Amino acid sequence: MSALVALVVVLSAAIYFTVAADAGTPRSALTDNRPHGDSNAAPASTGTWVGAWATAPVGGEPGTEATGMAGRSVRNVVHAATGGTSARITLSNLYGRSALTISHATLALATGDGTAAADAETMRRLTFDGSPSVVIPAGGQTVSDAVRLTVPHGTDVLVTTYSPTPSGPVTYHPHARQLSYVADGDRTEDSTGTPYTQQTPYWRYVTALDVLSNEADGTVVAFGDSITDGITSTTGANRRWPDILSGRLRSALESGQQLPRYSVVNEGISGNQVLADGLGLPDALEQTRTGRTPVAENESGLGRFGRDALSRTNVRAVVIDLGVNDILRNPELADPDRIVTGLRTLVRQAHARGLKVVGATLMPFKGHRGYTPAREAVRQQVNAAIRAGGVYDAVADFDRALHDPYDPRRLRPDYDSGDHLHPSDLGFAQMAETFDLNTLKGAGQAEL
Repeated sequence: MSALVALVVVLSAAIYFTVAADAGTPRSALTDNRPHGDSNAAPASTGTWVGAWATAPVGGEPGTEATGMAGRSVRNVVHAATGGTSARITLSNLYGRSALTISHATLALATGDGTAAADAETMRRLTFDGSPSVVIPAGGQTVSDAVRLTVPHGTDVLVTTYSPTPSGPVTYHPHARQLSYVADGDRTEDSTGTPYTQQTPYWRYVTALDVLSNEADGTVVAFGDSITDGITSTTGANRRWPDILSGRLRSALESGQQLPRYSVVNEGISGNQVLADGLGLPDALEQTRTGRTPVAENESGLGRFGRDALSRTNVRAVVIDLGVNDILRNPELADPDRIVTGLRTLVRQAHARGLKVVGATLMPFKGHRGYTPAREAVRQQVNAAIRAGGVYDAVADFDRALHDPYDPRRLRPDYDSGDHLHPSDLGFAQMAETFDLNTLKGAGQAEL
């Protein structure tokens, strides 16, 4: 009997320590998930799940309505702002009109040579609730199981999916400022990159890369329009202002400054407005056919804030740079009070979650084809409300940082990409360099 009791005690202890090691960690994060297996599984990882990269779904890709990417492998190249020891992805079929089948998906580190080649030792087969395939309903999304993979910060990561059957249109982000790749057939585990003969400026399906990190305790979401999207930044160079802000924050922490340990993800959409949807409207015929109200393409900031900002992994703060398109795209004179009210609505939603909100002033656009003195007056009124302190918890005065001192209605020439609206690489860097990192401290105010 004493031997039996001893055996029970030993087994109970083993079960206890196994459960304790698993706490808060998906099962697939506890094993090495290489396509060809590895018996030397590493110990369970610890840390905090944060966003290493993200992008906002914008619409359905033109020309993919009938078949989607059936029979092709899509290799998205994304840039990890922070490092971790495990990773997972989010795939979206938000704009699909039929179910999307992903029969095979992988994650790997890029070789760093600017091609579709992967570091073969880092190739991981992804699963979804333990299965290598997943069916994502129209309008839905899915999160993969976590895989053990050391992702250094500043690394390009390859997210590859294969769709065997037609489904469309493809949910995509058109202005990635990053080249990704497509191959015929199921080439998800190919590490050479050779079959990936087609380049694309889009991100398809993938909307987030999360990592289990010891470098960050939370996520900052940069929420905005084409200026945040980085539409005029150098392709493949990661020179959008949120990229540079992420690097500044990490460097400041490494130097010993007392700042929040946050990663930064980019949820900018070119053409985005606070109040109105952009590129398209919900299709009434589609609603009748499917019984589902489709999401408008380039959905307004008010419409997408919950999905693209508040729902990001472990979000702690939001930086909002939005409103200039409400001025430029309004066929009649935009109402500054309505724009400010819309911005305040976003802030109230963030405050309800205990989040800090830093807001940006709207930068000048004299010389742009949409400029008029009346629109300039609206911009000035919106900025006056922001600077007065009644909109955001703190202000990033990008207007003052980038305007031409000889004509504040214009961008300074060296900060201007040439279209008199969007910054150059130098302008994006100036935005990030003038951002006060201390404004990320603390939580949001109950009332403004």
